[in-house]
Amino acid sequence: MKYIIVKLIKDSLGNILVALRPKKVRQLSKKGLTLELGNNLNFPERLMRRALLKKIEKAQEYDKLAELHKSYWTKQGDNFVNYTENKLENTNLPAYKTILDVLKNEVSNESIKFNKLIEIGTGNGSVLDYLSSRYSNIDSFIGIDLSEKQTKINQEKYKNNNKLEFVGGDVLDWIENQEQANMVFLTFRGVLEYFTQPQLINFFEKLNTSGNIIFFAIEPTDSAHNFEEHPDSKVYGFEASFSHNHKKLFEDAGFKIWYSDQKKESWHTNIMRIIGAKNF
Repeated sequence: MKYIIVKLIKDSLGNILVALRPKKVRQLSKKGLTLELGNNLNFPERLMRRALLKKIEKAQEYDKLAELHKSYWTKQGDNFVNYTENKLENTNLPAYKTILDVLKNEVSNESIKFNKLIEIGTGNGSVLDYLSSRYSNIDSFIGIDLSEKQTKINQEKYKNNNKLEFVGGDVLDWIENQEQANMVFLTFRGVLEYFTQPQLINFFEKLNTSGNIIFFAIEPTDSAHNFEEHPDSKVYGFEASFSHNHKKLFEDAGFKIWYSDQKKESWHTNIMRIIGAKNF
């Protein structure tokens, strides 16, 4: 009962603040509202963030929600990297090396010569750098990230690794300018969750016409999301990100599923889905 009362009070205060402070609403929206890290938001701003996300979710304004996420990663992505860098390199990456080897084995066993491995949402580049040391048959490793600032940091940090290239921008724009090629795509622990379902449908359909493609998605989903009963994407969790039925989305776009598994992380409440898909 106490929890419910506190929640109602917070919701009411948040809605009042949103109504009284339209300028602050615009400022927060411009920066993005995806995460609270450290002291980047004060208490009133946290209440406003909560109220805004709930309002958008209730209205099912999913494009607007995706734009808020895009704004966050564009403008605050480097802050997120700085805040979580130690955990990525010392906890997350070591915990997934065996799973990343599943992708390596699949690529190695194919007769097709793949030209590029592309990591979407590359962050600090450490996953891509690790992968570049594991593949002898791929010459180009491209990390795409919305944060231009983080992209420049990565370009300087990894300037001695000639296999690596870092690109600042949206992968949905990047893929439109690519010629057909044999490419491997990777997302590592949370990238596609910030795309709407229609965006993913369009992206996967575009990929299916872009050459021979292997896609390896490591993505969080809502642990309560029953894909049999609710096959479409849904908004969930503190971040108000999207829980996707990746298997169905890939198959509807013409891909075959070659790997499917899930992982429960002790430090995370969601289910991490691992989906391997290819279009040949």
